[in-house]
Parts: sequence; structure tokens; C-alpha cells
Amino acid sequence: MTSATAPSPAGTDPAPGRTAPGSDTLIRDPRRLRRLAGWALVVVLVLVVAGAGLLLTVPAAQRRDSYDPELAGPGGTKALAEILRGQGVTVDVVRSRADAERALDDRTTLVMSDPYTLSDAAASALVRDAHDVVLLSASARMLRILELGRYGSDVSPSRAEADCDVPAFAHVGTIRPGQLFAPGPAVTACFGAGTGDGAVLISDHGARRAIVDGTDLFTNEHLAENGNAALGLALLGAQPHVVWYVPSYDDTDRTDADAPKRLADLTPGWVTPAIALLMIVALLAAVWRGRRFGPLVAETLPVTVRASETMHGRARLTARAADSAHAADALRAGTTARLALRLGLAARADPGAVADAAADRIRADRAGCRALLTGPLPATDAELVPFARSLSDLETAVEHAVRIERNTP
Repeated sequence: MTSATAPSPAGTDPAPGRTAPGSDTLIRDPRRLRRLAGWALVVVLVLVVAGAGLLLTVPAAQRRDSYDPELAGPGGTKALAEILRGQGVTVDVVRSRADAERALDDRTTLVMSDPYTLSDAAASALVRDAHDVVLLSASARMLRILELGRYGSDVSPSRAEADCDVPAFAHVGTIRPGQLFAPGPAVTACFGAGTGDGAVLISDHGARRAIVDGTDLFTNEHLAENGNAALGLALLGAQPHVVWYVPSYDDTDRTDADAPKRLADLTPGWVTPAIALLMIVALLAAVWRGRRFGPLVAETLPVTVRASETMHGRARLTARAADSAHAADALRAGTTARLALRLGLAARADPGAVADAAADRIRADRAGCRALLTGPLPATDAELVPFARSLSDLETAVEHAVRIERNTP
């Protein structure tokens, strides 16, 4: 492919996806993708900051507990409660400590997640009044109150059997345990896969106390996996009556003024100002990136660029893109414009008319000239070279004929 391509004359349409001659506006600007990516980043940043702000400002009391037995979502435990009822176990859901204490007796199992809203004294009194207690989510405080042990290894086995002498677990099979716990004195650890720790801790001194991380075991999303349902029945179905206590801040007994009511109260003081600052920065960035509206406006360049440099630059780009058709179109457009000027025709004369005038001037076949100036363009470099030579020969012949006519007396 030759690199000496002539610039397109005024009035000719550029090929799709190319730069219009004499204009600074790109029909398809590759930088548009970068601008869109910048806007997408700004939008994502604003959404993330707004989401974090909502998480820090929504009161925790307005969010239902993830182990709620009346919640049918993936994090609820309604399926386990219905299975217990199907086995003849009475399940009462209570949302206040007073109702839970009134419902407890010596044939009742108290089921709850970590009672984070209760003080140590209230939590100790609540579990003391229950015959059996099953805690579905762990905390160091409740491990201490129930005297079961402490947190164990963070690495859980993929499968575990009961590996303990608790008869109720004999037919559970295998489970995929979550958090493991290290048992305290006189506490039995089960489902630990021989690690010494256990996914379930049980102490039985006339009144059973048990703790298990039920996130991946008893929620609606995971209850049907492995032996999770059987384990839930074994733990919660030992007594004919279950009192399922759902803690909330509405039922708190804490009276200290600095008790956390929102997630924002649990974070350092600089977090909220930092989030506000990030939101302001995101807004300013959006204004900064969006300060220009509408299409680009052509402006006078502060320097003069020679036409030959532009021509060679476009030729190199065309050669690099291997776009023979576009190069041939540029060559033919330039030849047509110069022939029209030499033949005294209008600058935007029809290429067919220019071809006819050129054929008459050099006494050549009109069909051949029309095929050259209006026919199909070459598609390969091998076809482009003779096409360019034919255009050059036609232009030279017309120039020679016009010069002879001018010099003829």
C-alpha cells in the first residue's frame, strides 16, 4: 500500500468512523469510551458512598433478626420452625423478654440468637429460667454466660460427623460446620472432625445448654443441605414446647445513655464526616467532568500544521489499518477535485461529469474514465497500486492537454 494519499476535498463524505476533513468533531471518537468509563466510575462511587451512609444511619431496631422464625427469606428460620411444628412440637415466637420468661417451664426449650440487646444480668436471668437453651449464633459473652467454652479454630472442615456420644445425634449424618468452638470443662464438643473443637457444644447437668453457629445450618437457604434439618430437630425438638425469643432494641434493658442504637454509634467519629466529604468530592467530580455540553466546537489551532504532514499522517493511519478502500477513495476524491479545477468545472461537480469532460479533453473512452472515477474501489493493496497509477496518469494527461491548448495560438 502506498502512503501518499491525497486529502479528501471539501464536499465529499468521509468514510464511516473517520474524521470529517476540516472539522475537529469525530464521528466515532475512541476517547468516548474513556469518558463513559469515567462517568461509570463516578456513579459507582456515589452509589457505594450512599449505600454505606444508609447502612450507618438505618437504626438496627428496624432490621429483623436473621434467625427470625417468622421470616421466609434466605436468612430466616421459618422452615425449621415449621418442621418442628410438623413433628408435634409447639413453637411460640416471642419478641419480649417478659413474654419469654412467662412461657418458660421445665418442659420448654428456649431458642434464640445472641441477645445483644440484653445486659449480662438480664441474659443470665433469662437462660437460668429455661430448662434447655439453644443459642443459634455465638458471641464470646454468651459462651461465658452459658459456661460452654470459647471460640475455636477459624478453619472449619468441609464435612463432619457427630463424633460424640450424644444419642440424639446418632442419625444426623454429616454436616458442613461453620464456626468451631473449643469446649470448656464438662462440655461435649460434636461435629469437629477430630480437631478437638466442635461445631456444637453441649453441657448437660440436668438442664441442657447448647450453642451452634446456625448461619450455614438452620437458615432457610441451607436447611435442606446434608443433615442440617436432622440436627435442628435433635437440638430444638428434645422438649415438646419451644419458646423462640427474637431479640430487638425495643426489648432492651440497657439504661446507659451511650448504649449503641445505630451502627453509626459503633463507628469512630471520623467515619461520618469522611463519608460526607466523599459525597461532596463525588459531586464536584461529576460537575467537573460534565462541564461541557453538546458537540465539540472547532477552534483555530495556535500553530500551523502543514497540509503535507496531515496527509502523511492520515496515510500512515490508513496503512496501519490496512484500509485499501478508504485510501483509494481519498486518492480518487483528490484527483476528481483537481481535474474539475483544471477543466473549469464547479468544485462540487458530479464525478461522472468530470470523467466525461476529462475523456473529451484527452480524446479517451468515456467508459474507461467513468469506471476510474465512479466505479468500484480496490479492496486490496495489490489492486490499490495500479489504481493509483491510473489516476495519476489520467491527471497527467489532462494537465498536458490543458497546457497544450493554452500554448496553442
